[in-house]
Order: sequence, then structure tokens, then C-alpha cells
Amino acid sequence: MAPHHNSDQVVSRKLLLAIGLTVITLIAEIVGGFWTNSLALLSDAAHVFMDVFALSLSLLAIRFSARPATEQRTFGLHRLEILASLINGVTLLVIAVGISYAAFGRLLHPEAVKSREMFVIAIIGLVMNLLAARLLHQHHHDDLNVRSAYLHVLGDAAASVGVIIGGIIMLYTNWYVIDALVSIVIALMIIFGALRLLREAGHILLEGVPSHIDLPQLVARMQGIEGVASIHHLHLWSVCSHITFLAAHVELEPEGKERSLEILVALEELLERDYHIRYTTLQLECSRCEESPVLQAIGHRASAPVVCGHGMAGHQH
Repeated sequence: MAPHHNSDQVVSRKLLLAIGLTVITLIAEIVGGFWTNSLALLSDAAHVFMDVFALSLSLLAIRFSARPATEQRTFGLHRLEILASLINGVTLLVIAVGISYAAFGRLLHPEAVKSREMFVIAIIGLVMNLLAARLLHQHHHDDLNVRSAYLHVLGDAAASVGVIIGGIIMLYTNWYVIDALVSIVIALMIIFGALRLLREAGHILLEGVPSHIDLPQLVARMQGIEGVASIHHLHLWSVCSHITFLAAHVELEPEGKERSLEILVALEELLERDYHIRYTTLQLECSRCEESPVLQAIGHRASAPVVCGHGMAGHQH
């Protein structure tokens, strides 16, 4: 069995455990929110829902990556992650608006909250979040997807701390307006997270350059390989949050023609080692073609059907 497959199984098991712990927190805060009449707990439950979703996406991404491509879907099902992110982002915005509306109502007309019970439930939520974060901590430096889920869990732990502080204040002061204030802060956190989710999903759908890659630096590093004269017709995009593709034309120095395979290997090693780009299409050119820009605009033009040997229609590019 391949080492990376064993690693995926270990991460999958830890993600499943983290999802289980987070679901316990979600159920506890929903039930506890209605029982204690705490809008802050219900708001934190919505924030926990973001964590459940993020953890589930991380797990599904690992499972989808093991599924083969098909003739209809050559990239497999990886883009399901982005579709789910869009739906989740819109849903969370609606939830956050609802929380904000209810919170402003309670600012004007505060309602009594069972502060002691709220405090206990928030403590349980914090413990569950910290346990989930501990499970993911070992892998969050190696996998961008797991890192995202890890940061989600830490964010919810911070929100739980806010609920706990609010519970303590209300327990000793009966100043129930704190419940509404904590809810508004959590709603703002949800809105920020949802907008970031929508922005990142939209960026991927628009074939944008991954945010963690400095494109000018990447091009300079590629051109720094001995034997490379220039890079042009470069395209860099993500299929989902953890799979990046690069395609480019590589103009070689005249003396580099005899070392083309060596140069190709050096470029691929650079891209995978320093930028985590495992999927590359590099066209080596030794023709000293006229100067071309690094980034080449893609235009639309009419296509005429071409009759192939098997009677199928193709397109002329």
C-alpha cells in the first residue's frame, strides 16, 4: 500500500473523530440554546455548523481524490467541494442575518437567560473544540485542506470563550443584554467567514491564481533554472482548494536542447517541492520564437466542425 494512501487513511480517521466531537458540540448548543433561552449559544451553534461543514469538506476531498476520472469528468468530482462551498456560504449569510435581527431585538428588550446552564454548555463546547483541534494539529502543516479545517475549529473555540465570558458576566450581574452583544459578535464572525468562503470559491471557479502563490516569483524561479530562456503562455489555476494545475511554454537556450529532459525534471521538482503543484503541462520550445508575454490572453473565435476518422465532429483550435 502506498505511503500517501496510509497517510490519507490516518487523516480520514482523525477527521471523522473531529466531526463526531463537533457534532456533539452542535447538538449540545442547539438544545442548550433553546433550554437556557440563550441566543449566544444558538449563534455559536451556527458557527459550529461552519466547522462541521469545513471538516466534512476536508474528509470528502480526501475521498473524492481517490475516485478515478471518467470520460465525462476528466477532473473527477473535485469541483463538488466548490459547489458545496457556494451553497454553504449563502446559507450562512442567511443564518447570520437572522441571528443579527434577533440580537438587535434583544438589545431593545433583553430576556432572562439561564446563565449557569449556559456557562456549563459553553464549557463542554470549548472542550470538544480543543479536542478536535488536537486531533488535527499534527497534520495542519502538511495539508492546506486540513489546515483550513483546523483554523475553523480554533475559531469556534474562540467563540466558545466569548460565550463563557458572557455567561460569567450574566451569572453575577444579571445584565442579560450581554447575550445579545455576544450573539452580534458571533454573527459578524459568521458573516466574515461566509464572505471569505464565497470569495475563495468564486476565485477558484474563475480559474484564479491560488492566493498562496506569488506568480511573478514563481516565473522568476522557473526562469532561473539553467537552460531556460523564458516562460510564456503560462496558466495557473485550481480545480479545488488543494489541487493546482500549471501549463506553460518553456523557451530553452540553444545549448539547452540536449538537456531538455533534465530541465523538464528540474522544473517539475521545483513546482512540486516549493509550490505544491503536482500537475503540470510544460511545452519545451527550442525554436527561439518571437518574444511572447508570460501571460497570454485567451480569445474566442469561430470553430468549424472537422470530420474525424470515426465520423465524430471535432473543433479546430
